[in-house]
Amino acid sequence: MNARTRDVKRVFLILIASVIMAANIKILIRAGGLFPGGFTGITILVQQIASKYFDAEISFAIVNISLNAIPIIISFRTIGRKFTLYSCLMIGLTALFTDIMPSYAITYDILLISIFGGMVSGAAISLCLFADATSGGTDFIAIFLSEKYGIDAWNYILIGNAVILIVAGALFGWDKALYSIIFQFTSTQIIHGWYKRYHKNTLLIITDSPEEVIRIIYEQSGHGATIINSIGSHNKQERTLVYSVVSSDEVKKLVSHLKDADEDIFINVIKTEQLNGNFYLKPND
Repeated sequence: MNARTRDVKRVFLILIASVIMAANIKILIRAGGLFPGGFTGITILVQQIASKYFDAEISFAIVNISLNAIPIIISFRTIGRKFTLYSCLMIGLTALFTDIMPSYAITYDILLISIFGGMVSGAAISLCLFADATSGGTDFIAIFLSEKYGIDAWNYILIGNAVILIVAGALFGWDKALYSIIFQFTSTQIIHGWYKRYHKNTLLIITDSPEEVIRIIYEQSGHGATIINSIGSHNKQERTLVYSVVSSDEVKKLVSHLKDADEDIFINVIKTEQLNGNFYLKPND
């Protein structure tokens, strides 16, 4: 895929993701009175506070873009320029569509909204991530801390979301805040299941062409590998074991290329729960 085609694909995914996210806010989240996580949740909270206590209607775009201003600057300088620009496109389109779309409630069942709204939110964010962009806010912060300093920021973001829910619960009712937890949990599970950039798998490969296997692994993923001399238990013949750890989203393509190179290859893919040491992660552009 050439650069132009890839850019068109990224814009298309972001356009679809922003429409879905905005529709989810206007059709489900608003009907249920829920508070999503991150800056979207803060924006909705600010809007509801302004409406209830000051009888004022504030634009979603104004609040959300203002909140994202500083994280955008940090991301542009440290994470990646194109990554940040595409993320800005996602933030801007979502804010625009949220302001111009009419509100329409298809249900007021708050449990259904919590579950299906969370699923839709997770799907929209996943599409955005597939475009190598982010929906903004706390995602910028988490990626920055994870990639630059190796800090797992998601627990801190969880604490931040908890603070949002405590404020929302105190002002608008604890039932809304508690249902929002279901919404956020569902959304997170969808993202975790679909987007695998930060998941890792260990490959244990038995092959008669170890050098070719290592070349393919490096060319396709940028990861190295280790050659281990071994002996087959059945026929006592010497075999070669190639060991490598790659990102989970690279496994399917890698396995396909490896099978093409060696029809008799034996590959065991193992989910890696924890990894210490240097691990190459393709940088955001």
